[in-house]
Amino acid sequence: MKQTPNILFLMADQMQGGVFDQGHPCLTPNIDQLASRGVRCRRAYTPNPVCSPARASLMTGLLPHNHGVLTVTHTVDDDQSRLRTDHPHWAQRLSDSGYRTGYFGKWHVEEHQSLADFGWEQSGEFGHGELVSDLFQNKIHEMQAASNAEATYTHSMRLDDSTGYPGSIFYGVTSIPPEQRKMGVITDLALDYLDDALAEDEPWCCFASVPEPHDPFVSGEAAFNLYDVDSIALNENVTDDLSDRPGIYRKAARVWKHMTDRQRREAAVCYYASITEIDAQFGRLIDRVAAAGQLDNTIIVVTSDHGEALGAHGLYCKNFSAFEEIYTIPMIVSGPGIAQNVVTDARVGLHDLCPTILELSGSPPIDHPDSRSFAPVLRNPKSHEVEYTTGYAEYFGGRMILTQRVVWDGSWKFVFNGFDYDELYNLDDDPGEMVNLAEKPEARQMLRHMTQLMWHKVKSTGDQSLLNSKYPPLRVAPFGPGIT
Repeated sequence: MKQTPNILFLMADQMQGGVFDQGHPCLTPNIDQLASRGVRCRRAYTPNPVCSPARASLMTGLLPHNHGVLTVTHTVDDDQSRLRTDHPHWAQRLSDSGYRTGYFGKWHVEEHQSLADFGWEQSGEFGHGELVSDLFQNKIHEMQAASNAEATYTHSMRLDDSTGYPGSIFYGVTSIPPEQRKMGVITDLALDYLDDALAEDEPWCCFASVPEPHDPFVSGEAAFNLYDVDSIALNENVTDDLSDRPGIYRKAARVWKHMTDRQRREAAVCYYASITEIDAQFGRLIDRVAAAGQLDNTIIVVTSDHGEALGAHGLYCKNFSAFEEIYTIPMIVSGPGIAQNVVTDARVGLHDLCPTILELSGSPPIDHPDSRSFAPVLRNPKSHEVEYTTGYAEYFGGRMILTQRVVWDGSWKFVFNGFDYDELYNLDDDPGEMVNLAEKPEARQMLRHMTQLMWHKVKSTGDQSLLNSKYPPLRVAPFGPGIT
């Protein structure tokens, strides 16, 4: 058996971490089985709630203010969407250590360079604009020629087009099965790669990145029919009026105010059914590794770039809110030397996977203060999870610029909103984040403590723009960086 572990990295887009909680209605038999063979981090979080910054952080281990991708790359000019290339990526470290590497599916890290520049020797990626590999394009054309079918939708809802914004489908059940959609194409490309890699002696890393269950929430008929729409419970915080939260939250919620409870349930089922389809595609990849007898020597990671509001607080998608449904992501890791059938409360970030993968694979590290390996938690969760209680995320707005920082410490969560009300929650007492304690006198000491943690992270990671907000009209944090 190979001593150097293989790596199978399975990534979704906009998947809530809570879909793997016990008792959740989402059906994921393959990922559930994988979790029984590894560690699930139920408090894993994204360092940024939109695709490109989060994915760039995953690859580099850096927070967005250091890697330079602050928003989704296709919404800004070229000079604002370039990933800083003076920092290594973990795939480069793997390649240098003798791994063969392959990346298939949604990239969305940056739009200007070949994936080979970042350590991916073979790729079948797609992004925006011209960033679509020939391998992916050819597979899509092959699939379309074989099916020759136009998609039709049932149980669908379109967003209102009467206000001057374009109408578009928000959720629906499609007649096209998952095997003939992007998730199926990506899985087929990854399977082709695995067939070659599994036959060779050198260790391999295969990364499969599907664009689902990102909105619009679209699922096939077979998966949708596994669910009873009427039995789906709505979020307890769906009617939150957001009265003591930033005004931009309330403005964003206006888009969804017309939705009926039935529509909210249908949207949820389309979302869950899409995840069920992803589970089946990921299962195909896991089964291929198992059939080759290499499952015990393969590190498998399941995660997502960020979560999805899915009706919480009357909101959908992500961007303008810092709620847990958006920041909590799935994180399951299994493989040699990793504990089995454990759910840990360790607070770990998507960007922490960079040093973690390198440590688990025995590759040269990438060390900087933005992230740290949680390999000790994976090996011995109960002994080490107490060392991982804090987290930190940052948001710079999407298309509309603003400053937001999120800090976790145990059950406490602080959201610094440089543009409006701050937020402070006790997640143990208030998991739905309905009671904002930021202005409560009894929480003043905790607010001070959480702000101190924010400034410590700002200083240690070199967030110079925020650190230098000492000019009088910019002193909008509850306490300044000199607080002790």
